[in-house]
Amino acid sequence: MTLRDAIPSDAPSIAAISIEVWIGTYLKRGVRPFFADYALSEFTVAKTEALIRDPNQFMLVSENEDGIDGFIRVSFGSADPVGGSAATEISTLYIQPRHHGKGIGKHLLEAAFQKCRAQGVDAVWLATNAENDPAIAFYLSQGFKQVGETYFSIDDQRYLNNVYVYRLVVD
Repeated sequence: MTLRDAIPSDAPSIAAISIEVWIGTYLKRGVRPFFADYALSEFTVAKTEALIRDPNQFMLVSENEDGIDGFIRVSFGSADPVGGSAATEISTLYIQPRHHGKGIGKHLLEAAFQKCRAQGVDAVWLATNAENDPAIAFYLSQGFKQVGETYFSIDDQRYLNNVYVYRLVVD
C-alpha cells in the first residue's frame, strides 16, 4: 500500500470508487432513478478533479499494484454542524469494499491527521449515516467521539447522520 496526494489524473478512479462505495453502502435493496441520478451527477470526473485542485482541501489516495483502492478528502473552513468545535471536516473516507479489513482506512486517517497537525489543525469532524454500523464502529475504534446529529439531504429527502469529532491536540 502506498499513500500519496491525489493528482488530477486520479479523478476518474476516485469518481468510480465514490460511485461504487456510495451505492454499495446506502442502496441496499436496489437503485431507484432518484439515487442513480444523484450518484451520477455528484461523483463525476470533472467535480472530482475540481476537488483535487481546490486549495481549501486535500485528498490522499491509497494505491496498490493494480490502482487506487481508497481515498480520504479533508476540507478546511467547514465548521461542524452541532457546536463549532472543529472547522476541518473529513468529507469523505471511501475504501473499496473488497479491501476492507486491510488497514487502509486507518492508514489514510492517520496520514490525514498528520497533514492536519502540520497545518495547525487541532480537531477534525465528520458525519456518517446513523445506520452505517461498520463506519460508526470504525470511527469509534479510532478515537472519534459522537457530539451530535445532523441530516444529509438529497432534494427534499433527509437522512439522519451522526456527527463525530476527533481531537488532534490533547487539551
